Amino acid sequence: MIIGSIYIFCFLGQKKNSQQQEAKALKNGDLFSAWNYDGKIAFEDIIKATEDFDIRYCIGTGGYGSVYKAQLPTGKVVALKKLHRLEAEEPVFDECFRNEAKMLTEIRHKNIVKLHGFCLHERSMFLIYQYMERGSLLCALGSDVLAVELDWSKRVNIIKDIAFALSYLHHDCNPPILHRDVSSSNILLNSELEAFVSDFGTARFLYPNSSNQTVLAGTQGYIAPELAYTMAVDEKCDVYSFGVVALETMMGRHPGELLSSLTRPWDQDMMLKDVLDQRPSPPGNRLLDQDVVLVVILALACLRSDPKLRPTMQNVCRELLVRRPPLSISLHAISLRHLMNQEIYRVDQN
Repeated sequence: MIIGSIYIFCFLGQKKNSQQQEAKALKNGDLFSAWNYDGKIAFEDIIKATEDFDIRYCIGTGGYGSVYKAQLPTGKVVALKKLHRLEAEEPVFDECFRNEAKMLTEIRHKNIVKLHGFCLHERSMFLIYQYMERGSLLCALGSDVLAVELDWSKRVNIIKDIAFALSYLHHDCNPPILHRDVSSSNILLNSELEAFVSDFGTARFLYPNSSNQTVLAGTQGYIAPELAYTMAVDEKCDVYSFGVVALETMMGRHPGELLSSLTRPWDQDMMLKDVLDQRPSPPGNRLLDQDVVLVVILALACLRSDPKLRPTMQNVCRELLVRRPPLSISLHAISLRHLMNQEIYRVDQN
């Protein structure tokens, strides 16, 4: 059974006669046997596992919902994203919630958080996700203990995970899917510190014969600058957001101040070693130095003000997989000007 391909509908008070099962299976209400269980029983399991969404099980709160950790009768641990009661009455939040459920039932990728099921009932709306033990990338970077554990090899792999997921959305889905809210708070980490893209509430399809005009969406500090004067979105908006997250992962903090300063030529002489997060040990070998330098080069390319000059996510993935010659100069001698001008490695736009 492929867990990622399963989703459920939980309907209060409804029975599906076509799904006759053994009593044991119904009693357990195993969410991971979604095609052959009674939805009402599973709903009751959720209520019991969280004691009707008691605050003790809450592990996070967002703009329109809270996240709960629940252990099911089968022993499986899941995360539940529950829409707040008041927000459930607002059409915009209701639409985002239903949109997330729809999107995640249609996409499958190892670096996109798995949706195990959902309940869309007027009395209780929640999404049932794969549980991520290490929380968000934002929280990990904000913790001095976790920041040390996030060594340079792990950080480079996190960037690769995010890039592969976004490339899948942009280039392997038909029609392409724009995430529209790529940020460090929407990147989740499992116990192995592998990264997963989450929160598809504002995601949308990119139709080729449409103007793709839309309302502004995203997290402040990650939104592409062109959206200040146009409501037409395309995949290059996600590319910009990815660039912010990639640079944030390398710096250990949001790069907002750095991005502002890079418009001034004299600030481009800043050394890369002074920009990188000081908490983990230095990379330590030339191969890892190469990877760190390449990630920063790609991040800066993704952050170009002209969307046409940004690489596609497919190209970013290609560049991350190319074997390159050793660095010709020491990591300590590399400035941001070197990287912005691609004097170390050159990457293609398309």
